Amino acid sequence: MKKPVSTPGKTDADTLRKLTREVADLKRENKLLMKKEDNAETIRETIYGLAATSIEVPKWLSGAHTHDTPGVPMTIWSDWHWGEKVYKSQTGGSNEFNRRIAGERVKKLVDTTIYLAKENMVRPDYPGIVVALGGDMITGDIHQELSESNEGSVQQCLLEVEEHIAGGLSRMADAFGRVFVPCVVGNHGRDTLKPRAKNRVFTSNEWNLYVHLERLFRHDKRFMFQVPDEADAYFKVNDHRFLLTHGDALGTGGGDGIIGALGPIARGTIKVGRAEAQIGRPIDTMLCGHYHTYIPRSEACHTIVNGALKGFDEYARLFLRVPYSRPSQALFFCHPVHGITCQWPVYLDGRPKAHKPTEWTSFLKQRNGA
Repeated sequence: MKKPVSTPGKTDADTLRKLTREVADLKRENKLLMKKEDNAETIRETIYGLAATSIEVPKWLSGAHTHDTPGVPMTIWSDWHWGEKVYKSQTGGSNEFNRRIAGERVKKLVDTTIYLAKENMVRPDYPGIVVALGGDMITGDIHQELSESNEGSVQQCLLEVEEHIAGGLSRMADAFGRVFVPCVVGNHGRDTLKPRAKNRVFTSNEWNLYVHLERLFRHDKRFMFQVPDEADAYFKVNDHRFLLTHGDALGTGGGDGIIGALGPIARGTIKVGRAEAQIGRPIDTMLCGHYHTYIPRSEACHTIVNGALKGFDEYARLFLRVPYSRPSQALFFCHPVHGITCQWPVYLDGRPKAHKPTEWTSFLKQRNGA
């Protein structure tokens, strides 16, 4: 017996209309995204006079130089938090930060980096240096307490931090000859209330900062910038594969006052590494900031975590209760044969002061006739 042919009912018609609306919404969203990307490319080409995209990696990073050199020096500049004020009286006397101190620390960072690489290595013959800009270069107004306590407006901080980054990069070029500058945005430079996944880069003031820096050095052949349209920068140094990301989007959370950020960073390294390998971008080492604590790469965790120019602050002391961390930035070397070798934190606050004897120790000495 032949089966009767079913006629589409009300439910099928409703489903069809729903699917049609969803397709139309997706097409409209895709058109807006394409327009947004076109605008970004247009800004680069027409306003800044640059190529539409900036993803090229210089040939001198390819590992063609000799094996008896220290390799390529690399440093991460991130979490400068320009404009934020940290009060010494609110951090147990451990740290103070403002725009004046920030400028002094940038000078110390550049001077010390050049000194360590040039005066403390055997045969310091380098093809150039990698200076990774890892985001949160300004602190922004993303929280009410920041907008109330910051020293200067966002635009003032952007102009001032650009001058200091440009000055530092010029010094690096004079010292090392060539400079490769991969750049990623952080979470503090955004102009939206909450972090976004779509158009994350183009809603950050730092994207404009990086493109402006690229334009500033566009006629200087010593420089090459990588300013990707995504939140991560992928590049190779001596065939060692790096992924630079700010660190706030590792896909993990947690951490506490005992182990600090080690847990989420270790889990995030594995998670990001697996995801990137699936799309043809395997990683040997991840570079990030965000956690404001210097952590060198190890076999247990293939990530170098940068310190912060800002250093220890009220939030870390009061809400996180994490151990004190000195203001620092990472310096390391990538060798053609041995990969990452020397790893140094560049401390920016001078030598820590020695602690005075506590009162109870003095009391016991007096009691015992000492």
